[in-house]
Amino acid sequence: MERIHHINPFAKRDSHSKNTVITYKVLTTITWLLSIVVSFYYTFHKPHDGVWYRRKIWAQNDAYYTAFRMNHIIASIYWLVLFVLQGGYIAHLFSSNVEKLNAACSVGSHFIINNLFHFAFVMLFVRSLFGWAELFIILNFINLTSLYFRYPGYARFIHNAVVSMPLAWTFVAIYWNGAIMVPHPNSLVARIFGNIFIWSILVYGLFFIIVYKDYTMGFNLSVLSAAIGVSQFFRQVIAFQWIFAFIIMAILFIATVVVAIPSATGRDIKFARARNGDAERAPLLSE
Repeated sequence: MERIHHINPFAKRDSHSKNTVITYKVLTTITWLLSIVVSFYYTFHKPHDGVWYRRKIWAQNDAYYTAFRMNHIIASIYWLVLFVLQGGYIAHLFSSNVEKLNAACSVGSHFIINNLFHFAFVMLFVRSLFGWAELFIILNFINLTSLYFRYPGYARFIHNAVVSMPLAWTFVAIYWNGAIMVPHPNSLVARIFGNIFIWSILVYGLFFIIVYKDYTMGFNLSVLSAAIGVSQFFRQVIAFQWIFAFIIMAILFIATVVVAIPSATGRDIKFARARNGDAERAPLLSE
C-alpha cells in the first residue's frame, strides 16, 4: 500500500521531491499551452479533417439553436480570464516559497488531466463528434469534482484557477454540448427539458455557496448563466429560457455578494468548512 501511495500521482502529500516538482513544472506548462493553443486555433479556424460537419468552436455553438446556446463574447472572456489565472498558478510552481510550491504541486495531477481532457473535448467538438466530446466532459467533471472535495479550502490562487472556474465551466458544458448532441436539439421537447435542467445550475451553485461558502463558484456560474441568457434573449425574446437564465444569474450573484463581503472584510474566518473543522480540532489534538 505504501508503494502504491508513493507512485499514485493523485495521493495527498505534505512535501514533494525535487524530481516530482520538475515533472509538474514541465507537464503543467506543456499541457496548459496545449490547451491554450487548441482553444485559440479553433476559435478562429475550422478543422480540415473529419467526416462530419467541421466548424470553429463558436460556429458550432451558433449552428444549433439549443436551450443552452451561449453568447460567445461572454464565454470567450471567461476563458481568457481562466487562462491568465492558470498562468498565475503555474508561476507558483516556480516559487521559492515551499508552502506555495507544495500547494501548487498537490493539485498538479488533476490540472494536467483537466488540460488533456479539454484538449480532447475541443478536438472532438469542432469535428461534430458530440457524443465522444460529452464523454470527455463527464470524465473531466469527475476529475474536477474529485479535486474540489479533496482540496476544498486551498488558497485563492489555486482554487479559482484550477478548481472552481474549470469545474463551473465543465458543469455547464455538460448541458451545452449535451443539448447539441441530442436529436432535434431545437424541438419543443428539447427546449422544455432545457427550461427544466437550467435550474440545476442554480441548485449546483447554491450548494457550494451554502455548504462551503464558496463565492467563486457562485460568481463563475452566474457569469455562465449570463452567457446563456444573453444568447437566448437575442435568439427569441418571447421565451422562458433567457428569463430563467437571468433569474439564476441574479440569485447566484446576490448570494455570492452576501458570502464574499464578510470574507473580504475578515468576518468570515475560513474559506471552507473543512478547514474550519481542522482548525478547531488542532488545539484539542495538541493538548
